[in-house]
Amino acid sequence: MSLPPLVQLPFETDDGFGARARIGLIVLESDQTIEAEARMIDLTGVDIYHSRIPNAMEVTPETLTAMAERLPAAAAILPPAFEFDAIGYGCTSASTLIGPVGVAAAIQSVHPGVACTNPISAAIAAFEALGATRIAVVTPYTEDVTAPVAAEFAAAGMTVTALGSFLEASDLRVARISPESVAAGVRTIAGSADCDAVFVSCTSVRMMADAQRLEDEIGVPVISSNVALIWHLLRLAGVRDEIAGFGSLYGTQTAGG
Repeated sequence: MSLPPLVQLPFETDDGFGARARIGLIVLESDQTIEAEARMIDLTGVDIYHSRIPNAMEVTPETLTAMAERLPAAAAILPPAFEFDAIGYGCTSASTLIGPVGVAAAIQSVHPGVACTNPISAAIAAFEALGATRIAVVTPYTEDVTAPVAAEFAAAGMTVTALGSFLEASDLRVARISPESVAAGVRTIAGSADCDAVFVSCTSVRMMADAQRLEDEIGVPVISSNVALIWHLLRLAGVRDEIAGFGSLYGTQTAGG
């Protein structure tokens, strides 16, 4: 078969997608929620690039901490040549058990100098930005995973005034907990003790679409792992837009701690 001569075509380049901010997000292999909730925030020129990290479907302290050694490889799937403005690790409980410093060190071993966060650090930054110090906490986890999350808020100088859990160890099932059940759990825990904010832990829990409605109903900010993490990533990347529909947190400008 005879082909015509190949013609070299001229071209120009621009900044491509993510011209305003490029954000990296390391997602658990088992997570069914965070990518869909992140897409709810639609800002021109701001794009999120995902990597997945292997993890066990059963959520235990042992399976969570096992991800520490896998974090650099997962971070490396996000090409350093993209010059990310911020990178997040999407696991609240593992970030708590590994420790935010360890998480950041693992990511920055591949992406030196890039701002890093995770859901527990993002939640603490969110409550600092909102001036909230008395936190009611809802988790899906078993007790041995829930307790360290609550302790992390106490270590940050906050008071956990109420604590509730669905006591579900399977991340597959956590992602299938209905938003109605999550909202009912928030109402129960928020109503059981005095608080000035509610934290719903776990990136697999579906709550972002209901954050504003629950905040309006309960009268205090209701912050999920994904609400906090996406907000913190935007602020760390220099994106200061006020975004309606996801609660008062998205009207704050500071990235917190």
